Amino acid sequence: MPLQKDHCAWITGASTGLGRALALRCAAEGWHVVASARGQEALESLRTEAAGLPGRISLVPLDVTDATAVAAAVRHIETDIAPIGLAVLNAGSHRPMSAESFKADDVAALLNLNVMGIAHCLEGLLPAMIGRSQGQVALVASLAGYSGLPSAAGYGASKAAVINMAEALRPELEGLGVTLQVVNPGFVETPLTDKNDFPMPFLMPVDKAAGAFFRGLQSTQFEIVFPRRFAYLMKLLRLLPYRLFFALTRRTLSKR
Repeated sequence: MPLQKDHCAWITGASTGLGRALALRCAAEGWHVVASARGQEALESLRTEAAGLPGRISLVPLDVTDATAVAAAVRHIETDIAPIGLAVLNAGSHRPMSAESFKADDVAALLNLNVMGIAHCLEGLLPAMIGRSQGQVALVASLAGYSGLPSAAGYGASKAAVINMAEALRPELEGLGVTLQVVNPGFVETPLTDKNDFPMPFLMPVDKAAGAFFRGLQSTQFEIVFPRRFAYLMKLLRLLPYRLFFALTRRTLSKR
């Protein structure tokens, strides 16, 4: 689904990691990217890095957990920059948590950012896209949303919620002219995975992951996954009886 020349691609969580790499890839393809994140300095460095690319990057600093700010940002982009043809709702975070250090506040913080941040953006985006009978939205979840994994009680729950939200909205939006996709990355070399203290199978360089992400956005397929081999393993894992499932997930605990 090539982006129309008079439309922009809005990417949240664009200052670091996969969001940043995707913003640069889109600009390299000649797209007008509107990059949002909380850190003004990191966004400025992104725009500097993109100088000379065929496309361009506009900056709209934003905290997606602030519903009022999100609504204002969407109005600003649509009115003052360009209609949003593609929205990549990527802002999110990860907090490893063990059973011994489990805190409800940590879970709430992840749900507020990873789930409610996306919900705020959808509330602002969908009326205009539905009104135009045109648009594309990609919700960034994770392969960790497939099954409960040790140390990811909060993160996995938030990403499972995003996958469920996408599955629920896809059929209705399809009939309204809006393509909704869910993006389920595996382990990608980013500041978030740097926090992990366990082996990460099929760990992908961020530029390679951004390439797979970008190619998925050119399609209308519902789920974009990478790396594919790890995705197939994770899909198989959730089909196993719990006796076998827990036998495998316990192994990750012994390797920490």
